[in-house]
Amino acid sequence: MGTTATAYLTGFGRYLPGPPVDNDGIVARLGGDDAVTARIRRRVLEANGIRQRHYALDEHGEPTELNEELAVKALRAALDDRGIAAGDLRMLACATTMGDVLVPGFASMVHGRLGGGPMQLLSASGVCASSLAALDAAVSKIRLGDHPRAAVVGSELASRSLRERRYDGIRAGMDAHFLRWMLSDGAGAVIVEFQPHPARPSLRVDWVRHVSLAHEHDVCMRAGMDGLDPLVGRTWQDVDVQTAADAGMFLLRQDVSVLDGLAEAGIAQFEQLVDIGLVDVRHLDHVLCHYSTNVFRDVAFDALRRRIPTLDTGRWFSNLETRGNTGSASIFIALEEAWRTGRFAPGETVLLAVPESGRFSFAFAHLTVVAPPS
Repeated sequence: MGTTATAYLTGFGRYLPGPPVDNDGIVARLGGDDAVTARIRRRVLEANGIRQRHYALDEHGEPTELNEELAVKALRAALDDRGIAAGDLRMLACATTMGDVLVPGFASMVHGRLGGGPMQLLSASGVCASSLAALDAAVSKIRLGDHPRAAVVGSELASRSLRERRYDGIRAGMDAHFLRWMLSDGAGAVIVEFQPHPARPSLRVDWVRHVSLAHEHDVCMRAGMDGLDPLVGRTWQDVDVQTAADAGMFLLRQDVSVLDGLAEAGIAQFEQLVDIGLVDVRHLDHVLCHYSTNVFRDVAFDALRRRIPTLDTGRWFSNLETRGNTGSASIFIALEEAWRTGRFAPGETVLLAVPESGRFSFAFAHLTVVAPPS
């Protein structure tokens, strides 16, 4: 009987544009120094715990790079880390919430800028969990034997949509202002291969799971429609651009009233993984969980302690406070930092967890650190 084909993460890269921006420097990039906006900003920042982040904006709030450029720089860092070139890839899977252009797809634009040879492309759209959806696709193709090497990147450039000029003249409540002080820019990438790195440890991909609960939940995070539900005649494609802009359809909004439900649903999904045996909490060495605010982290810890009284929260790693919330890029940016700083040792296990508020979906990946072949 033959061995089961698997896949390994063998290279890691990230790119964070510009210098770190602390909480006092946000207004220079995004604007919004009126009293009402300042009050909302302080309230959101106190809750999310983010102390610094990166923007692809200069000190006057003007864009400095494209989203595809962020992605390519993270990919090149991952390729350099692995010691291979773009021409060695046979698949490129790209995840983002919003690309730079409507057409072509994000992966096509990234491939065009990255270079290399002919390769299979995948553009995974969505929000935070789209990066693990892209990873799932790449891992599946490697396991099938269709490709020896693939690259996966999650990249976000939200800041262009968060500048004050987008909000001028529009009556916007907390649902629109909330994400202005939550999101920032960056990209993270991994290299996936059919065999481990020849000279150093690698991360074996044991499984990836991605589940949507959209059949049970209304839209939470949204843009491009007027109201909470997309209706004929009330999306940005049904009206002229100016009408859509005046209606605030281009603002990125979040229904903050349902976010507690996201945390509860995420814990339930994790418990299912434990119940069916995919996660052994007694032998889970590291957890990298993407969350948008430290409030969610505390809710998760409380819930998990009820299930695992001996939970060691020191096994959890997040760089939210120093790298910001970069959406689909966040989990790969965290993974790169955890890897680079030597947190993992051969034989240890790693769980990646990503909740997505768009319409409630959750992605998980289980990894095992393996030593190089002897």
